[in-house]
Amino acid sequence: MELLNNLALGFSVALTFTNIMYAFIGVMLGTLIGVLPGIGPVATIAMLLPTTYALQPVSALIMLAGIYYGAQYGGSTTAILVNMPGESSSVVTCLDGHQMARRGQAGAALATAALASFFAGTCATVLVAAVGKPLSELALKFGPAEYFSLMVLGLLGAVVLAHGSVLKAVAMIVLGLLMGIIGTDVNSGMQRFSFGIPELTDGIGVVVIAMGLFGFAEIITNLESAEKREIITSKISGLWLSKEQFKKAWPAVLRGTGLGSVLGVLPGGGAMLSSFASYTVEKKMAKDPSEFGKGAIQGVAGPESANNAGAQTSFIPLLTLGIPENAVMAMMVGAMTIHNIQPGPQVVTSNPQLFWGLIASMWIGNLMLVVLNLPLIGMWIKLLRVPYRLLYPAILLFCAIGVYSINNASFDITMTAIFGLVGVLFMKLGCEPAPLLLGFVLGPMMEENLRRALLLSRGDPLTFVQRPISLGLLIAAALLLLIIFLPTVRKKREEAFHEEVA
Repeated sequence: MELLNNLALGFSVALTFTNIMYAFIGVMLGTLIGVLPGIGPVATIAMLLPTTYALQPVSALIMLAGIYYGAQYGGSTTAILVNMPGESSSVVTCLDGHQMARRGQAGAALATAALASFFAGTCATVLVAAVGKPLSELALKFGPAEYFSLMVLGLLGAVVLAHGSVLKAVAMIVLGLLMGIIGTDVNSGMQRFSFGIPELTDGIGVVVIAMGLFGFAEIITNLESAEKREIITSKISGLWLSKEQFKKAWPAVLRGTGLGSVLGVLPGGGAMLSSFASYTVEKKMAKDPSEFGKGAIQGVAGPESANNAGAQTSFIPLLTLGIPENAVMAMMVGAMTIHNIQPGPQVVTSNPQLFWGLIASMWIGNLMLVVLNLPLIGMWIKLLRVPYRLLYPAILLFCAIGVYSINNASFDITMTAIFGLVGVLFMKLGCEPAPLLLGFVLGPMMEENLRRALLLSRGDPLTFVQRPISLGLLIAAALLLLIIFLPTVRKKREEAFHEEVA
């Protein structure tokens, strides 16, 4: 009964004209950036953070959340019609979605993606609503030691779920932690690693790093590759599934929704991990695996439901524990701090309108995606014909304006450009930037909780193992560390990484 009352509160907030408008703006922008390869939700959210200063906190978070899960939907449109993943989580949709389109089944593929995403989004929203309050009540029992141990577990989880070399993933997290130290020490007031540069006294902004590593770097890298776009130009009709297609698709949707809901909660998880895992599961469970890669509808239904479910359940650690578990959630932390909201369990009790309004808006946003985007497919196709060499300068210009408007400082634009070049170097070296951003966001929080825990225990480091919850989290972290260095796991990670690059 309490859950129904909370959801009623959420819908009363989300169904106001202002919040419906911002949900609409969010899902439309999300679809747009999902359709256009070269700029993902992290860079877009970073670019739009300055605009949220003038908005109410609920409206701002509703819009930014809409951008995230809207991008998962938009990426599938490009993957099916152009064989180009607009979003990283749509890479596997290309394999079977585009083959379906080439066989004249583009309408069925697009309908599958839309309906699977809506079903998964609905289930994930219910899950977030169901577990949100109990988890936040548990989190209220956490002290500094428990929070420190939880962050250690989260960072190690990000290493486990990252692709490629373990050493590179660890190095990126450590680099992020070190960059988080730059600025003024809260306790002593001393400047640390500012090198006498006044602009670094307050540290490096999360928007600067995110925009450089994800926005500028992605655009520069994409400009290096030649455009190869095979757009399906024939009229798309029959935006529905046949009885046989539905029979094949619905079990995949159920499996994808369940898998994505679980993997979305894990540190370092989210939409991309969920879609890859779902495709692997569907291929292994298929009666005839040889169909995959040739237009198997399960190869669209499973990953598309998984990535949408994963995108939405990734809000659970953020809203209940205050821990961002992927790069997009790290940007959401930035959005909340702009409005002086401390992410964590206090949000549920101190600001229930924000918590439940955001959850209710997810269902409204998913409904908008289905109702609006299928009729707009023709518009997206026309947009895809615009040469990207013309789009990229405009995107860079808006990125630069967004960065400058935060502090009205040209130094921030210079730093963003530097991080853009560093991001290109990371891509060349096969280093993922997402662990760095997570380390950067969690670093100051880890340091603060470590020092508070030691102060409360009078310098006794055993406090981390004497408290049962903290000990349990550290044991889980140790098990993850053991898993990371198992030879078979390392081999599979690197094989998967090379296959994805190929």
